[in-house]
Amino acid sequence: MGVKRKGHHRPTAISHGRPPQFQKPAASLSSKATRTLIRSHHQLHKALAQAKARGDHAKAKSLQLEIDSHGGLESYQQASIKGQSSERGGDTSRLLMEWLRTLDFPNVTVHDKQKMRLLEVGALSANNACSRSSLFDVTRIDLHSQSAEILQQDFMKRPLPRNENEMFDIISLSLVLNYVPEAAGRGDMLRRTCQFLRPSSKSADSSAPFPCLFLVVPAPCVTNSRYLNESKLSDVMGALGYTMIKKKISPKLAYYLWTYDHDATKNDDTFKKVEVAGGASKNNFAIVLR
Repeated sequence: MGVKRKGHHRPTAISHGRPPQFQKPAASLSSKATRTLIRSHHQLHKALAQAKARGDHAKAKSLQLEIDSHGGLESYQQASIKGQSSERGGDTSRLLMEWLRTLDFPNVTVHDKQKMRLLEVGALSANNACSRSSLFDVTRIDLHSQSAEILQQDFMKRPLPRNENEMFDIISLSLVLNYVPEAAGRGDMLRRTCQFLRPSSKSADSSAPFPCLFLVVPAPCVTNSRYLNESKLSDVMGALGYTMIKKKISPKLAYYLWTYDHDATKNDDTFKKVEVAGGASKNNFAIVLR
């Protein structure tokens, strides 16, 4: 089966988005300090990426000096690992496994009786819940791998599947989309996921969601943004062929499970950066679909 190529824009690399991770997190970081450090570095790296994109070398140099003065990437890496450790409830794949169990996923007709294929983008560990389940053939990638079991790779540069055997039943984007510094780049990433998902693998009597996308973003991205709310997110995802089947909004994170149907894709739909809610306290998180 041939692989359809969607979209007319060359995908943008995300190397200026999510910074690399540090292998040994500092145990002394408190929960509040972790959140503050992550937020500060996230904002600085976003501004740095924007300055570089504008060609503003003076501003980029100034921002880099500020990042270095805060401890550089090492301090960020420590906080990032600590903030997503199991002791902080950071293994989001536990919820994915709970959801799949409620959706009768063991009864799915698996290709050639093999394990379901899962692509975990931004993987931090090879020992999370989905890996321990023994139900998946997991491919793990991250911009800066700290493990031999995690391939160092930019998802936006990953070669497209040459055939259905190289495609996946599930893709996990857990706390990845929010590290893409530009709204259009986030749309490009979501569109690109469609090219890696297999055609439907449901059996006639199964309620399993495959192929599907597990998406996790900080809750304020959809609950407190000027440019994005859950309704608009659903519209964007719907244009790509996704339908929401599960969600959970906690004070910190928004979790979604989307089932994918290639035939429902609306290739001509675009979404610009348009305000959906005003207010001085709102953030500027947005998704632009080109």
